[in-house]
Amino acid sequence: MRPIATDTNDFPKLRGRGCIYVDKTEFVHRMVSDANTRLFFISRPRRFGKSLTLSVLKALFSGRRELFEGLYIDKTDWQWETYPVIHFEFNDVTTTDITDFETSFAIHVQDRLEKAGFAYDKSLPPPENFGNAIESLSAANGGKGVVILIDEYDAPVGHALGDLDMAEAIRDRMSALYSRMKNRTGDIRFLLMTGISKFTRLSVFSALSNLVDVTQDEAYATMFGYTEDELEVNFEEHLRAHAEKIGKAYEDYRAEMKRWYNGFRFSTEVETTVYNPVSVALTLFKKERGFKATWATTGRPSMLMNYLKREDMLRIDPERMRGVSQAEFDVAELRNLKPVAMLYQSGYLTIKDYNPVTESYTLGVPDEEVRRDLCTLMTGVAARTDMQWAASLGQKLLIEAWDDFFDGLKSLYAAMAYGSTEGRVHENSYGRCLSFLLASCGFDFTMENVQTNGRADVVAKHPAEVCIFELKVDESVDKAFAQIREKGYAEPFRADARPVWLIGLSFDSKTRQLVDYAAEKMNFPTATTASK
Repeated sequence: MRPIATDTNDFPKLRGRGCIYVDKTEFVHRMVSDANTRLFFISRPRRFGKSLTLSVLKALFSGRRELFEGLYIDKTDWQWETYPVIHFEFNDVTTTDITDFETSFAIHVQDRLEKAGFAYDKSLPPPENFGNAIESLSAANGGKGVVILIDEYDAPVGHALGDLDMAEAIRDRMSALYSRMKNRTGDIRFLLMTGISKFTRLSVFSALSNLVDVTQDEAYATMFGYTEDELEVNFEEHLRAHAEKIGKAYEDYRAEMKRWYNGFRFSTEVETTVYNPVSVALTLFKKERGFKATWATTGRPSMLMNYLKREDMLRIDPERMRGVSQAEFDVAELRNLKPVAMLYQSGYLTIKDYNPVTESYTLGVPDEEVRRDLCTLMTGVAARTDMQWAASLGQKLLIEAWDDFFDGLKSLYAAMAYGSTEGRVHENSYGRCLSFLLASCGFDFTMENVQTNGRADVVAKHPAEVCIFELKVDESVDKAFAQIREKGYAEPFRADARPVWLIGLSFDSKTRQLVDYAAEKMNFPTATTASK
């Protein structure tokens, strides 16, 4: 089996080591050969192959044909000319404070301009050096132009969202750099900017009127991520080996892998969904006896984390995002960021459907891996507690450690901040927080589960057990159990081989805290008290 690379986004190193490379050079060829467009922008969530794609482009414009042997573009009429390449990678720039940013930013710009062959003038600021470099390098190349690759153009702004004054200051300084391309587009052979978000107030978007945003373009819908066919063609040996280790039939294994890692859709016109590349790489490299959330282990985007510190996540239902307008994706105003836009651009939401008549989107969570991480994230943020602790609380429920589970649940609700935000908190906040907790440990839950005789507050199903929750406010837990029995909420699971647990939770309306609780194991037709 060819090796899987999990530690590099460097195309020459990947090819030199003989690692699997899913051939995306057909998209690259389409982009670099476009007769009408030379300046491109595309946004994708983190760890979706943006850095690797820019490394491919750098090798391509450096004329390194030997690296492309056997790939699509090697069989085309591409001329393999060499160009000076300016390659910025702004994710590495320090944003501790504005002074550190300016120092780190200047060092990075100097380093990348010098590597492109430009004699940097330290007496001039980075933007002026950048503008001079474009002109100088293009002239030295016989006027054929310079190639500019900008990886994570928005990263420094996103890193600083916890301090909006600093974020805006960083945005202004980066705008000054990008604005230097405005009057020099004739000296640019090709430009590709990538990032997670489109901060439209950065001057590059207003200054470069011919910059084409292909983020939702159908021609590039599957340029990043792996389709089902690409996964099968490139990783079949690894897939079959992993299926054998897990002990699943291959078809069942593939269906489960798709549920866990495939669900990202990036175009309104193309319904094809793709796998997250890092999820595939880590899963098939490790080949553990089961599927796990791998994307989160590579780190959550600081842009989203800094933003969530200031938002009430209990207002968001990620499974029911219907009628979303394009305007809700706009992140022009840093002080008026929209939760939907931040979650979508960070990869926690994706396109599920698009209505061209109303020009509205239906968004949802891409896959099981993202669902679990998002729910762990939202539980921790809502309760202002450690996210790993919140995730472990769900495990207490799975192993039926009721004393630990209820103690933890009390602490979780006690940590939920109301105070000045109390007027904005929905009445179903407790149920929503519970649902986040359940989803984070693999429960398939339904809030207000409609049955013949009524609606159960929360019905949660897991391969290990079924839990039926009834929540009461200023009423006893006994009334919760009486309602469950009277309405027959457990009846649909009478023939289920899994244990069925009835769980009552009682809240005080004044303190909004969990004050009473109990769990009973359903033994049809009777129940026995397990814990209180």
